[in-house]
Amino acid sequence: MEGSTKRYAVVTGANKGIGFEICRQLASNGIVVVLTSRDEKRGLEAIHKLKDSGLSDYLVFHQLDVSDPSSILALANFVKTQFGKLDILVNNAGVPGAIIDGDALRASGFGKEGAQVNWSEIMTQPYEVAEACIETNYYGAKRMVEAHIDLLQLSDSPRIVNVSSSMGKLEVSTEFID
Repeated sequence: MEGSTKRYAVVTGANKGIGFEICRQLASNGIVVVLTSRDEKRGLEAIHKLKDSGLSDYLVFHQLDVSDPSSILALANFVKTQFGKLDILVNNAGVPGAIIDGDALRASGFGKEGAQVNWSEIMTQPYEVAEACIETNYYGAKRMVEAHIDLLQLSDSPRIVNVSSSMGKLEVSTEFID
C-alpha cells in the first residue's frame, strides 16, 4: 500500500452513519482509508461490509477511542509506520450531550403542530454525559489534530475535516419546533 502517489485518510467514528459513508466515498476514489471505531467488533463488521463491495485494497481497520490520548497516539504511530504520511483527517466521532427519554418525547407530541414540550421531563443531562460530550467532541478532535499534524504536513495537499451536528450540543435543540 505504500507509495508516494497513494493518498491516505483516517476517519474517526466510522463504523456507521456519516463516517461509514465517508470511508466508502474515499475508498471508491482510490484513497487508502483507516476506518476507526471505539468498538472493535463493530469496526471490523463495517470493514467487512465495505470490503464485500469490492474496496478491500483501500481499507484498514484500527481501534480508536478519541477520548483516550494513548489510543490516539497508538493510531498516529500506526499511520506513521504503515504510510509515513497522512493526507486527510476526518474527525467524525461524537457523542450526544444529553439523554433523551424517547417514550416521553413521543408522548409529548414533539413535531406535531401546537405541541407543548416540557424539556425538563424529556431530557436529562448527568454530569458524566456532559463531560463525555466535551471530552469526545472537543478534546478528541483537538488531540487527533495535534497527534497527526506532523504527518499531515508531509502531504502535498493535507485536509482536516471536522464533522459535527446538533447531537453534540449540551442542550436539546428546539430549532425544529414551530
